[in-house]
Amino acid sequence: MTGGALLWAAIAAGAYLLGAVPFGLILTKLAGLGDIRTIGSGNIGATNVLRTGRKGLAVATLLLDGGKGAAAVLLARWLAADELGPLIAGVSAFLGHLFPVWLRFKGGKGVATALGLWLALAWPVGVSACLLWLLTAVIGRRSSLAALVAIGLTPFLALGLVTPAAALAALPVSALVFWRHQDNIRRLLAGTEPKIGKSQPKT
Repeated sequence: MTGGALLWAAIAAGAYLLGAVPFGLILTKLAGLGDIRTIGSGNIGATNVLRTGRKGLAVATLLLDGGKGAAAVLLARWLAADELGPLIAGVSAFLGHLFPVWLRFKGGKGVATALGLWLALAWPVGVSACLLWLLTAVIGRRSSLAALVAIGLTPFLALGLVTPAAALAALPVSALVFWRHQDNIRRLLAGTEPKIGKSQPKT
């Protein structure tokens, strides 16, 4: 293995471990709320933390989950002289959030981490995706719908605003977000998806 390949492997491993930190679970346990996986949808992300009624914890979870995606990219940019390192780091941190080794590979849905990695990797894509999320959330009042629109369009945003390589990196991220939202998609189609802040059946 060459020096460059070793560096990329180290970046991928470190970014994965950073992404695997389950901030939503840690914060709710520290706050004395028990295991967030037994509440609402059972997800460890900010939307489910909001269902505890603790808006501050939900905001903190959102910022930390997004921050770990951004931090992975920025650290890789500092370590690697090429653009492949940051791409690897961002996707690896995202995979760490979805499949954390600490939780038997059962993690979150990755939306905040994906937005964070894009804000650091290519800010025009990240800002555009965040605005799409906000606009869709305000109009549709469904967090899942906002996530699907924002992350689903990132490959096209990356292709138009950055590079084809970034667009290719966005494809698996978008596909995995849609995969993790299968239950939400079914409820959206059935008209039974709860609005932001409302309770949701455990899935």
